[in-house]
Amino acid sequence: MLRPLIILKRLPAWVSQNSYFSSISCTAHIQISSENNQNPPNSSEFEATMQFLEKNPYPGKLVSVLDFTSDLNSAINIFKWASVKNPFFQTLETYSQMILKLGLAGNLIEMEVFMHEMIKVVRPTEEDFAFLIRSFCKSHRIREALRVFEIMIDANCKPSISMCNVLLSAIIEQKIDFQSVMFVYKEMVKAGIVPSIETLNYLIEVLCKTDRIDTALDQFRRLKNKGCSPNSTTFMIIIGGLFLRNRANEMIEILNEMFEIGCRPDCVFYNNVIPLICRINRLDEGIELFKMMRASGHLPDLEVYEALIGCFCKNLQLDNAIKLLSDMMETSLTPAANIYVNIVNVFCELGQLNEAMIFLDEKSVSDTTPYNMLLEGYCHVGRFPEAYVLLRKMVEKFLCNKTSWNVLIRGLCERGKTSYAFEVFERMIAASYMPDDATYSALISGHCKMRQYEDAFKLFSQARTEYWCLNSISYAELVDGLCHLEKIQEAVEVFYYLSGKRSSLSAPSFKLLIDRICLMGKVDEAIRLRSFAFYSGTPSCPATYTTIMQALCKFNRAKDILVLLSQMLVEGCALDAKAYCVLMHGLCTENMTNDASLLFRQMVSDGFVPDRETLNTLLSCLANQSQLHSVTNSLEKIIPREGSLCSRMFNLVIIGLWKEGYKHEASKFLDQMLEKGWVPDAVTHGLLIGNATKMDGVVKEFEYLDGYDKVSSILAEGLE
Repeated sequence: MLRPLIILKRLPAWVSQNSYFSSISCTAHIQISSENNQNPPNSSEFEATMQFLEKNPYPGKLVSVLDFTSDLNSAINIFKWASVKNPFFQTLETYSQMILKLGLAGNLIEMEVFMHEMIKVVRPTEEDFAFLIRSFCKSHRIREALRVFEIMIDANCKPSISMCNVLLSAIIEQKIDFQSVMFVYKEMVKAGIVPSIETLNYLIEVLCKTDRIDTALDQFRRLKNKGCSPNSTTFMIIIGGLFLRNRANEMIEILNEMFEIGCRPDCVFYNNVIPLICRINRLDEGIELFKMMRASGHLPDLEVYEALIGCFCKNLQLDNAIKLLSDMMETSLTPAANIYVNIVNVFCELGQLNEAMIFLDEKSVSDTTPYNMLLEGYCHVGRFPEAYVLLRKMVEKFLCNKTSWNVLIRGLCERGKTSYAFEVFERMIAASYMPDDATYSALISGHCKMRQYEDAFKLFSQARTEYWCLNSISYAELVDGLCHLEKIQEAVEVFYYLSGKRSSLSAPSFKLLIDRICLMGKVDEAIRLRSFAFYSGTPSCPATYTTIMQALCKFNRAKDILVLLSQMLVEGCALDAKAYCVLMHGLCTENMTNDASLLFRQMVSDGFVPDRETLNTLLSCLANQSQLHSVTNSLEKIIPREGSLCSRMFNLVIIGLWKEGYKHEASKFLDQMLEKGWVPDAVTHGLLIGNATKMDGVVKEFEYLDGYDKVSSILAEGLE
């Protein structure tokens, strides 16, 4: 049961003794929501409550009763009964109690009725409204608090700046919509309330959180116009907003501006801003802020130390990182494991592996993760004897886990030392550490590096019995290896199993698999694989689609090509020039001229130009179907490109357009042909000057003029 705190106040002297009559109009017509009316009030309990109130007819007693009445329906009946009992009268406290109960129950309409009635009966002050608003805000009922605020404004009661700030803070904390903040702020302006820096900070904060950083910066620059000076909270909000938009340089500018105006940061500022400064790798500024923080007597929290140590490590300042770690431990803060991991990583990068071991021993590190990082360091440089010594030491100190064994096994496999890896694998099992998917991924990868793909597939079969997945590298290596061995069926098995686990294959490996399947003539299998690829998140590059399209063309399945194209577009895979060309070849083979024409126009629009063979096929197909006029605009766009149209294609287009009745367009292409220095052949020239006596079969006849000699054609025309 929600029990809001009620401030019992003495009855104001100006309240009329007869004012209780006016409450009847309110309570008589209140409708109880069905969700709160499921349990009717207990009659015996109700009668006992009435008798208690008749003996104690005081508002304070009613407040107590309402406070302990969990059933909303009972509470309203009690309030109703009390409203008509003489000499009982309702007060601010009784109204407030009912308004709170209704608001906390989400009954906004009934709450508003009581609010308006309270205004008529007892004339609440700003303090009374503020009490309701603060109570609703504490209970995260922002919608109800906003409605009280709105009714307060309508009642010409001017809110205080502190109350407005409480409401703004609650709105932002609960991530209510931006318009609610604007509503409160506008009402403040209309009421002549001068905003404080706290108010403006809330405004700037909500602007930053709603991706209006430039507007927030504008408000920040105009603070002086509103009679306010930025405080550390203001700078913290602006810096945080700039950080979220990756505007690192501006973050530093704002920070420097803060120093210039002499604004003193508080502890909250330091603890929030130092980690942000470190994340953008501004180490000097981070150190300066840290020194200021310590000089001001503020204690950094764990996140500040972690961020600064991480920044030192990123810049390979090992000594400073260790010194700051010691400083941190002196303040009784316990370092997180990732702090040790970062420091050990720097040791490894500097090649100081033995020193890292000494460091972990001196700090009495009891977490496994830093030791695993050091183990990786030994494996990375091939110092496997020392790595094994470290692993044995970890086992003795109970600092070893399954990951530790996998690190050493993976390191050996990456160096092609699979026999040693299996020795470690056997000792792992003997030590009661059960292998997992990471273990098998490492072993499979090791076999693949040694080109032992059949053994790798056997290991995969074992992993499959445990329903494990391989990591992406092992997955790709195994599929590639099986494809090179022409063991395509095994590669397909691997793909189907891991796709079912939502494990994605790299685009190059998937393309290789599709290529091999299409070479085998299994185009339907390739299409099924592509569907599985989409399901598992395996990317399909345009070249993969092109391979399938070429296979479909080989089997004269142009309609299936269109289906594949639609899937390609739905999945957001852009076509490249080769894909366009393959598609057009397939469509032209099936005499699907409308689709071919549309595809060509789209290709040109995307900035691609088909190769000469494809363009010649397309133009011949369109000419045979009298559809050349449908691509004239696109042809004009590609003519300026070197090598796009040859002389033969110009002749074909001119004759086709003339035959289709587009003589003006044919003349334009003739002009462009002549500008390139090419002379029309005899057929084209005769057609244009009116000497052609036969139009039938002209285009068909032209199709066989491959490799013609234009000089011989001109001479032939002259001899006619």
